[in-house]
Amino acid sequence: MTVDRRIRVGIDVGGTFTDAVAVDATTLALVGQVKVPTSHHHADGVAHGIVQALEELLVKAGRTAGDVTFLAHGTTQATNALLEGDVARVGLLGIGSGAGAVFTRRLASFGKLELAPGKRLPLSYAHITDPFDEAAVRAAVERVRGAGAEVLVATEPFGVDRPEGEQAVLETARSAGLPVAAAHEITSLYGLHKRTRTAVVNAAILPRMLATADLVDASITKAGVTAPLMVMRCDGGVMSLDEMRRRPLLTILSGPAAGVAGALMQERISEGVFLETGGTSTDISVVRRGKVAVRHATILGKTSYLNALDVRTVGVGGGSMVRLAGGRVTGVGPRSAHIAGLPYACFAAPDELRDARLATVRPMDGDPDDHVVLDAAGGRFALTLTCAANALGRVPDGDFARSGQESARAALAPLATALGTDVAGAARAVLDAGTKQVEAVVDAMIRDYRLDRDTAVLVGGGGGAASVTPHLAAHTGLEGRIARHSEVISPIGVALALVREQVERIIPGATQEQILAVRAEAEQAVVAQGAAADGVEVEVTVDPQTSTVRAVATGATELRTQDRAHRADDTERLRSAAGSLKARESMVRVLAGTDAYTVYGTEVRRRFRGRRRPVRVVDADGVVRLGVPDAQVATTTVGAAGEALAALVRDATAYGDGGVRAPAVRLLVGARIADLSGVLEPDALLALARSELRSRGADEPVVAVVEPRS
Repeated sequence: MTVDRRIRVGIDVGGTFTDAVAVDATTLALVGQVKVPTSHHHADGVAHGIVQALEELLVKAGRTAGDVTFLAHGTTQATNALLEGDVARVGLLGIGSGAGAVFTRRLASFGKLELAPGKRLPLSYAHITDPFDEAAVRAAVERVRGAGAEVLVATEPFGVDRPEGEQAVLETARSAGLPVAAAHEITSLYGLHKRTRTAVVNAAILPRMLATADLVDASITKAGVTAPLMVMRCDGGVMSLDEMRRRPLLTILSGPAAGVAGALMQERISEGVFLETGGTSTDISVVRRGKVAVRHATILGKTSYLNALDVRTVGVGGGSMVRLAGGRVTGVGPRSAHIAGLPYACFAAPDELRDARLATVRPMDGDPDDHVVLDAAGGRFALTLTCAANALGRVPDGDFARSGQESARAALAPLATALGTDVAGAARAVLDAGTKQVEAVVDAMIRDYRLDRDTAVLVGGGGGAASVTPHLAAHTGLEGRIARHSEVISPIGVALALVREQVERIIPGATQEQILAVRAEAEQAVVAQGAAADGVEVEVTVDPQTSTVRAVATGATELRTQDRAHRADDTERLRSAAGSLKARESMVRVLAGTDAYTVYGTEVRRRFRGRRRPVRVVDADGVVRLGVPDAQVATTTVGAAGEALAALVRDATAYGDGGVRAPAVRLLVGARIADLSGVLEPDALLALARSELRSRGADEPVVAVVEPRS
């Protein structure tokens, strides 16, 4: 029997270290991990560290370059370039005549955008009245090039609907030998100012990102890797290297996206909050109905048309120092032991903590002098959130942050004396203070995204996960757990991430044909980047208030099939569904099923609120993949689905002052959950359903989960 040695490799380039993991391509089990210093100062930049990490990883995992079927990396390079002001000068070519020229000329003000203290976005502007006048375009290009421009952007009012002018300028400008881009290529949303600003910022980081991409690509090819190189996006997916060369801005803010991608793919979260806790801070993000939550990102203090993970950061991490005043714990952080240059007290040997005395210090000049330290036989130590978690037994065996119980309790003992309580009471006081700030953000995100608290789970990642997530779960009553291999959840996320593309169009009164065209464009884009066509899923949303049609397509670069030796049995799946439904198992019944999913439901009667039929869709692993508070479930076949769905949608469509609102529909077919809930117009919904089922056999079963809208 031939052993399958194929692996997926994920590499996460951080500010200090570059982490790499190898994941078995069949079972998705972790088979190797390494950590090397990030090579900021090497002649090849961060590319050198990526290749070094890959070489060490292959040795550790006992694999060769030929075993790599997928290779992706995430990098903070784009983010750091903007934060540090290390960007290229942009030559902005504004197009317009008559009254329209006034608006275009105003775009020269982007040269005032502040990147870092004392550093502004380097920009040179030249105006073009007629984009088809090649001599005038060449003269404009020479003006900005003479001013030092390294990359060119063309922009014109109404360029989304009439891109011919921008395209003509690019055709002529390419002869200058500089990278070129048109604003409509970066985003197809209306708004000249915001669209151009997004394109200009993208261009500013383009040359540096191109240089790194070329180095990494050449290096891994030389190393013998034949799998195409992918790059982490800021929305939790990956893109091809060619796509990154066109839109490097998509990699900005991608650091937190890698972690939540890991939680989504490895931990199979369908509804919940992911908390990635490091030494100094916690990044908090949301997974709703099996998808990461994204929004238009703020870049350089301004909103952009860049769709990025909605991540909110709290200055509380595993190394956050305890603060004490007036005989009580007043807070934890934002200063950490790392900033103070002190070791964690809980990682000291018991002998080193002999004769420990409590003291307070200023970690940095200007800080309050209320940060707690221990002066003991072994020197000075910081009292941190990790110390409290270990003292209270919140850190599981084998965890990255686990310390000896004796040391942790000895570290908390002087604080307990100062507070007039025992060690457990002191530890709870510290953890309460630390998680209070995190809880406020978690509650806000649950409200903002209308998560169902009955199904929402808290999942902790990062090296400091155990210092926040377990105590927060216990305090809030939400289900909580620490992700497997939490300390390398980010590179795991990179290794498991799906190819992703989002297409947005503003189409007033969009027809079925136009909606399907946007869907097809997104699907074709991920296939062009290497996704297997048979596994692509597309979610379409139509926003009638803004006339925006949005299609998000995701797919794997190969059809991944997990080892099915450890799947949940009927009893385990029922238990999982009942736990999520907060119902006794005897009150839960099977409503429908496919080879990949089982649909469970129960009935809830509430005084004055009538009857509800909550539903849970559970996969073969026993993971709840979809939770709906009130739904009708029907089983049909692909051949009969057209008529059956039309009747279901007709009966559940709501009519009112706000217009027609079709129900939220999800279809279970094969191994997919086709989410059609983003469409409110019944005919468009049914057209999308037909599109989803078109390639399926007529006898294949289909389960429809139909959720009426209020």
